[in-house]
Amino acid sequence: MGFRMGIVGLPNVGKSTLFNALTKTAAAQAANFPFCTIEPNVGDVAVPDRRLAQLAEIAKSKQVIPARLTFVDIAGLVKGASKGEGLGNQFLANIREVDAIAHVLRCFEDEDVTHVDGRVDPVADAETIETELMIADMESIEKRMQNLVRKIRGGDKEAVQQERLLKMAMEALENGQPARTVEIADDDRKAWRMLQLLTQKPVLYVCNVDEAEAGTGNAQSERVAAMAAEQGNAHVVISAKIEEEISQLDAEEAEMFLSEMGLEEAGLDRLIKAGYGLLHLETYFTVGPKEARAWTIPVGTLAPQAAGVIHGDFEKGFIRAETIGYDDYVALGGEQAAKDAGKMRAEGKAYTVRDGDVMHFLFNT
Repeated sequence: MGFRMGIVGLPNVGKSTLFNALTKTAAAQAANFPFCTIEPNVGDVAVPDRRLAQLAEIAKSKQVIPARLTFVDIAGLVKGASKGEGLGNQFLANIREVDAIAHVLRCFEDEDVTHVDGRVDPVADAETIETELMIADMESIEKRMQNLVRKIRGGDKEAVQQERLLKMAMEALENGQPARTVEIADDDRKAWRMLQLLTQKPVLYVCNVDEAEAGTGNAQSERVAAMAAEQGNAHVVISAKIEEEISQLDAEEAEMFLSEMGLEEAGLDRLIKAGYGLLHLETYFTVGPKEARAWTIPVGTLAPQAAGVIHGDFEKGFIRAETIGYDDYVALGGEQAAKDAGKMRAEGKAYTVRDGDVMHFLFNT
């Protein structure tokens, strides 16, 4: 399981440049005018994880298959998008289909790249888009409430639950707060997700800075960091230009380039790690001579459900999971050595999978 992250922002903040870098393609046209991205571009990328390569080397795996995630480059929103300005309705529909939002904010000065509002103010930009999403949610809630009236009169329990949750969301929105700030009981979580409100989506602010400030950030990115902390959201500092340059290099050249720039890792790595944290995701591995593979699951997933990510039959017929911690697998030099040292555990249906677990599932067909 991966996830879909929508890249959004005002026009000319570096969304398409970042998307091109992330997917190593030029599929998204990076041009200096609004609405150059008419259709959302979708890119499926490998999740970089050094642990996978190390496991594959130990097991002498013929094939290495990383986890995947999807980025969706959504065309630039503008003020009035909730009313259909620009290509607003289409853009809002595209946002509804992603799991999280990577909100690219312009934190660089460049007279050659026009800003739609004629100034560089990433906090104001963030507020512009948040406001448009909140307005769209309020309009959506009003329509849904009207459609629920008849069902509620008929005693439909699901409709009653939906109305209660929609009222909670509307109260937050009317108080200037996005829907993700509403505290939801465990029993309501599934129904809450089904509402698909735009402001439910977790947000990762991506501060796009000049090349010289990629490692340190600047005063504008510090303002965004303070805003993100106050909201309980995440942020990363990236130079889209650097990422685009790195995407054209091979692994060795990229490492040298990063070293010269004083950067420890590529922005892609930091963006993915922040995205995983944002969505509470983690990775487990299956390793053997044929292949070493990474699998993405939500934090807190039980062993049968983790097995189900590979195939539904694994979950249905689950017996147990032979499990070795990543550190033990590497330190001892592989599965057999870990087993001999008593580091392989037989875990049952109640086991909560941990990040980095190396697993082999036994199941009934």
